[in-house]
Amino acid sequence: MLIQLVNIKVKEGTRDVFLEAFKINCDGTRQEPGNIRFDLLHDPDDNNNFFVYEIFESDAALDDHRETQHYKKCVEMIDPITLNGRTKTYFAPIHVQGAKTS
Repeated sequence: MLIQLVNIKVKEGTRDVFLEAFKINCDGTRQEPGNIRFDLLHDPDDNNNFFVYEIFESDAALDDHRETQHYKKCVEMIDPITLNGRTKTYFAPIHVQGAKTS
């Protein structure tokens, strides 16, 4: 199981473009066989700061995700409006619904 939290901050005035791009990505990703969870979260103190909480069955499922058209379209749309790129933090499950842990 692969769990990651991606932080994306976008330029002032580009929130709507970002949300449009991520709707495409969320809708597509949630249909992928290797995806368990894919949530877009918003920082309540900053309208331009977002987090994506992702759970995939495996590293291979995440690699497959990065080859999909919805992912590539999202990246194409958000790259020009993203500040300081995307940061990713990876996690190991302990008490995660549906996860088998040791």
